[in-house]
Amino acid sequence: MAESERAVDIRAALLRMRRRGGLPVAFGGLFSGARQFRISELTGTTTNSLHGLAITAGNGLGGKVLTLSRPISVIDYPVSRAISHEYDGAVGAEGLRSMMAVPVVVRGRVRAVLYGALRQPLILGDRALTAGVEAARELERALAVQDEAQRLMTVVAERPVPVPEAEPDPAVWEEVRRAHVDLRALAHRVADPQLREEILTACGRLARASSGEARDPAPHGHVRLSPREVDVLACVASGATNSAAADRLGLRPETVKSYLRSCMRKLGARTRLHAVVEARRAGLLP
Repeated sequence: MAESERAVDIRAALLRMRRRGGLPVAFGGLFSGARQFRISELTGTTTNSLHGLAITAGNGLGGKVLTLSRPISVIDYPVSRAISHEYDGAVGAEGLRSMMAVPVVVRGRVRAVLYGALRQPLILGDRALTAGVEAARELERALAVQDEAQRLMTVVAERPVPVPEAEPDPAVWEEVRRAHVDLRALAHRVADPQLREEILTACGRLARASSGEARDPAPHGHVRLSPREVDVLACVASGATNSAAADRLGLRPETVKSYLRSCMRKLGARTRLHAVVEARRAGLLP
């Protein structure tokens, strides 16, 4: 995932924080992994004084949040004794006074920091603080989904797809199939359309590998299942019950049953297992 694509999620989180919290200014950036993060996204600012500013762990409001991994607010930034003042020039140039910073923590590690600010030295109320925390949690979930999708796609790219006629180790196929169902489940939770398309393309590559060009043509190669039908069948192939598949895909159990019946009808299958077998023969599942 390119940083420019992650920036879209950061901007969206900042806009939500401003709207929900009634904040005139919001900004933030991703942690670079070198004990600092750089402010890259801004909304509501009138100058460029904060853009590109590198915030080091422990320094200023954001650096303290980076170190403590918890939200912090100050009523009057320029004179606050709760923080150090390495960035007073940039903050003063923008005319900011009251300010809060909220960490975005993914799997125990700070990945980004979001700021909200006022141009007056006023106490930030519960509305603003709640909006900041909610925006950070939403960004956390988006980053976690993208991380997992990227991890699975890297596994797929680095591991050669087994050739069916070569009778590969069954354990290898099971790993491929687990990656396939995980990717399909994640695809519907990814907001970025480019990444979602990349995920589904990778899923198609895994599914087509099951039919193999050297095999006889699959009797159901002309069958077309909808994306959601493939999602349901992939979950069933992994051993999930209808209820478990519904939870994983964000559907109702009755909807899963309906999709499954449609799959069986299109594939001419008599049972769930038969549908999975026919889908694999048709190159719809790995």
